[in-house]
Amino acid sequence: MLRDIDLDVAAGESIAIVGPSGSGKTTLLGLLAGLDQPSHGEVSLLGTDLASLDEDQRAAFRAHNIGFVFQTFQLIPTLTARENVLVPLELAGALPSQERAARAADLLHRVGLGDRLDHYPAQLSGGEQQRVALARAFANQPALLFADEPTGNLDSETGGLVIELLMRLNTEAGTTLVLVTHDLDLAGRAGRRIRLAGGRIAGN
Repeated sequence: MLRDIDLDVAAGESIAIVGPSGSGKTTLLGLLAGLDQPSHGEVSLLGTDLASLDEDQRAAFRAHNIGFVFQTFQLIPTLTARENVLVPLELAGALPSQERAARAADLLHRVGLGDRLDHYPAQLSGGEQQRVALARAFANQPALLFADEPTGNLDSETGGLVIELLMRLNTEAGTTLVLVTHDLDLAGRAGRRIRLAGGRIAGN
């Protein structure tokens, strides 16, 4: 349970949320991203009070403004790398199909997977799957990106590559980045660190 959380995140900022297991990190991320609703208090993203939106409106808001990267990748196993990246573009429906396909391919090239466009998740290593997830998260050029333990299932070398990609894509796109992590290297790369303990902000 979270208590007395008062947190402002500036546009373009990168923040790492750290703390022991059970301290409320993932709960805070879910609230900030509008996946969960607080029992008390207010969550405002891009000037929008999430409590003022119904479930469908929140889903539409996330589709147009928010990207996600999860520890477990969350790729659709029956879709290729290219098709997985296309999913948020097709849901948003903002671009013609040829432009969507071109953007998906470009993003996969940028994360070093230009030769894996038509591979399925089962044909990719863990690091490659996480890079597909990164490309998918940036597909709609989100204003905010939330990442929950994005290097947690990766070895140190692959995790380092994913950290570099996260920070580079964040800088290039100007996306606000909020990370939950136990990875000290990743936390150290963020512009600010927030430490949780017992459901409260306990320092930096």
